Amino acid sequence: MTETMLSEKGRQLIEMYKHMAANGYDRVDGSHVEVAYNSFEIRKFRTKLRPLFAEHGIETLLDYGSGGADWEGAGFDTDTGLSAKAYFDLTDVMRYEPARDIDERRPADCVVNFDVLEHVFISDIPMVTRELFSYAGKLIIVNVAGYEAAAKLPNGKNAHVTVRPPMWWKGLFDCISIEFPDVSICLICSTSPEKATMFPIWRADDGFEV
Repeated sequence: MTETMLSEKGRQLIEMYKHMAANGYDRVDGSHVEVAYNSFEIRKFRTKLRPLFAEHGIETLLDYGSGGADWEGAGFDTDTGLSAKAYFDLTDVMRYEPARDIDERRPADCVVNFDVLEHVFISDIPMVTRELFSYAGKLIIVNVAGYEAAAKLPNGKNAHVTVRPPMWWKGLFDCISIEFPDVSICLICSTSPEKATMFPIWRADDGFEV
């Protein structure tokens, strides 16, 4: 995907996210955050996801919408002090973050997509979701927020532009996964910053034999 493939509103959003990454953003409570999108959202799910990486033999990973995530930095896991790359036993990590002009996209065993899709304009979501699948050889792991953000866009609107319930996202991934039957899906839908629904891992061709 290139930015020119996005809708006009999608391209406008990318420009706003670039502005936020460079200049920080205002919050709905009136405060200002200087450093935007530097949290490493996968960290809170690490103990549940680590066995998935081992089960699927994941060695290479694409972080699609990586923000400021540092996969090489020590301390990702507080108990061991390991980096995220070492914690998940990865040999190679690529990142894609259009708001920071980072583009290392290429096929990988696993594609992770954390706190991204709710920032995508709704008419662009099917295309972006297909691209997640297209880069994944074995597994995609997606976390999407279904609540309003604390951050505001430069135009004053909420930064979570597509807020939908968990079953809406499950239906979307069910439909698109049919085109990629060999890829397993781990879908996590957060209904608040502290609460999330993790659907059972599935593939489109599970349970079907001829």
